[in-house]
Amino acid sequence: MQVLIMNGSSGASRLVQFSRLQLGLAVSAVLLTVVLLAGVLYHAVFLKAAREGWPGVSQLVQLIGRDEVAQRDRYLRENLDAMARRLGEMQARMVQIEAMSERVSGLAGIKPQELQQMLKGTPAGGGKGGPFIPALPGTPPPSLEALDALLLELTAQAEQRTDLFTLVESRLFEKRLAALMVPNSRPVEGPVGSGFGFRADPFSGRAALHTGLDFPADVGTSIHAAAGGVVLQAEFHPQYGQMLELDHGRGLVTRYAHASKVLVKVGDLIKRGQPIAEVGTSGRSTGPHLHFEVLLDGVPQDPARFLATDAAATGALTAGAGRR
Repeated sequence: MQVLIMNGSSGASRLVQFSRLQLGLAVSAVLLTVVLLAGVLYHAVFLKAAREGWPGVSQLVQLIGRDEVAQRDRYLRENLDAMARRLGEMQARMVQIEAMSERVSGLAGIKPQELQQMLKGTPAGGGKGGPFIPALPGTPPPSLEALDALLLELTAQAEQRTDLFTLVESRLFEKRLAALMVPNSRPVEGPVGSGFGFRADPFSGRAALHTGLDFPADVGTSIHAAAGGVVLQAEFHPQYGQMLELDHGRGLVTRYAHASKVLVKVGDLIKRGQPIAEVGTSGRSTGPHLHFEVLLDGVPQDPARFLATDAAATGALTAGAGRR
């Protein structure tokens, strides 16, 4: 594109030439300037009309404002309804968890009064909950403050139930541990030669109390721990020969006598069924066997009450003849 510029006074002329790109950029700049000016002018006039209440403009502003408020209220109401629904579901689950916690705590041996003492911080009136039932159309949704308070209450209840289940788990673990510490596993496989009670002493022939069970076996047969515990003694005794004792806690001790070899030492932590010695005939003994005792607070108990013996072994307890 070419533009001819004439000077009227001097009659001189000048030819200016524009490329298409330059022309396009110039037109775009002019249009952008016009649009910006129009926008600024419209905004200024519209704000002035809204402030001064010009007829027609103020009604339009109010209509736009009401529409924005309505949209915001509808959004908040929908979100509050969703929150209320979720909280209702959480309440129902808390009721189920509460019922389950009461049953489980009973199994764990937690007394009702102890449970109530733990949950004494529960809000007045006890637990609350149930299925969520949506309100009728037109009913205002719960306020945000009410939902927040309900959420805090549910959080506190959840923390209490977590603490309760932690205690239940601890009690159940204690029971399991106690079961593991009860000497109810046979230390040596095989029949019982002589049971607990009075019998004729194999050396003197006089009536004497036999304070354990005798398990006849070949020399070198493995002797296994009847329960988990700690080695309390491992020494030679004039009567019991090579002997060791395991402490199972709560005053419960097992004694293994007449061994040919002891495989553990004082202070060792022993698992149920672990080999701890080998059968022998050391000490006051007439032949190879294991003499097994259970003591509670130092008082000998009948090991047959602890061992899970079969019918054949139980019948053998009355045989009477055997070794000490």
